[in-house]
Amino acid sequence: MRTVHDLLKSKPIVFNNIDADALVIDALQMLNSVNLSYLVVKKDDEFKGIFCERDYSRNVILKGRSSSNTKVKDVMTNDLPMVDVADTVEHCMNLMIAHKARYLLAYNDQQFVGVITIHDLLRQVISNKEAVFDHSMAEQLLSHEEGRKIY
Repeated sequence: MRTVHDLLKSKPIVFNNIDADALVIDALQMLNSVNLSYLVVKKDDEFKGIFCERDYSRNVILKGRSSSNTKVKDVMTNDLPMVDVADTVEHCMNLMIAHKARYLLAYNDQQFVGVITIHDLLRQVISNKEAVFDHSMAEQLLSHEEGRKIY
């Protein structure tokens, strides 16, 4: 079964870090240049949260703030679910569903090591659907399908 560690290894290295004191307009320009939906927010090389397109729409636009004078730290997300590098892809999917999240923060011994996105999980499912779910999940899906009757 694939793990968070496997997912992180398969992701390309990206330079999508931004300082917590940066302006939102600069974060938006960086989002555009790296062609990703999120940036990792740091202060003095310490992880603080993420800034994503949803933060911009909900915490800047809908609240009438200006991108040119609002700091990233004032609108970023810092309460995302966390996973360990040993956790499975299936665990990640369940956590995203339970928390209605699009991102998970990956840690290795309390050290931030990356972000797992819903797109990472979908790519994994599509490319290797047999290895994503463990046997118990397969049994649940099978028993659910057998219990359905078509009239």
